[in-house]
Amino acid sequence: MTFHPRIDYATFHTSQRQLEDEGAPFVYTAEHRARFDEILKRYPPDRKRSAVLPALYLVQRQLGYITANAMRYVAGLLEITAADVEDVVSYYTMFRTKPAGIFVLQVCRTLSCALNGAERVTEELSGKLGIVPGQTDASGTFTLLEAECLGACDRAPVVMVNDAWHECLKPEDASKLIDDLRARGEAALSGCHHVIEHKR
Repeated sequence: MTFHPRIDYATFHTSQRQLEDEGAPFVYTAEHRARFDEILKRYPPDRKRSAVLPALYLVQRQLGYITANAMRYVAGLLEITAADVEDVVSYYTMFRTKPAGIFVLQVCRTLSCALNGAERVTEELSGKLGIVPGQTDASGTFTLLEAECLGACDRAPVVMVNDAWHECLKPEDASKLIDDLRARGEAALSGCHHVIEHKR
């Protein structure tokens, strides 16, 4: 008989870390490499690592998500370790490490959006696509996610579609948004009213 708790040493020190998808060897397209080179000019040569966020956005724009090989590629360009890049990818929720649909729908669920029907927007989108948040539809076209505040509380409920916006989405209009995205792509989105007003 003992008063000491039983410790299963076989699993006690097992890491819960999940390795990212290795993916195919990765390099930027010529267009993305040119964009990366332009971005890099904003930083002093000894501060290249500061470009890690825009560098990862370029990867995600090109590939749709970020693989381990893409992280290593970015690390090489910025002269930092792959672990440094992985720390950034794993910290920020806007980076994906698994394949996603052509359109990634992120429904804001924070207070203003919640009070204006965001939960019902998510339910309508789920019903239309036959998926729940965190899944991609069978066609590989739409991935549905819930997000924390997207910063447009006065235009709630807000849905971020890839890097674009759709504001004031009523639950009863959610199904139509899917149809419009299928038909017209991102041209179907309302855009951010701040950007629209700034252009006037």
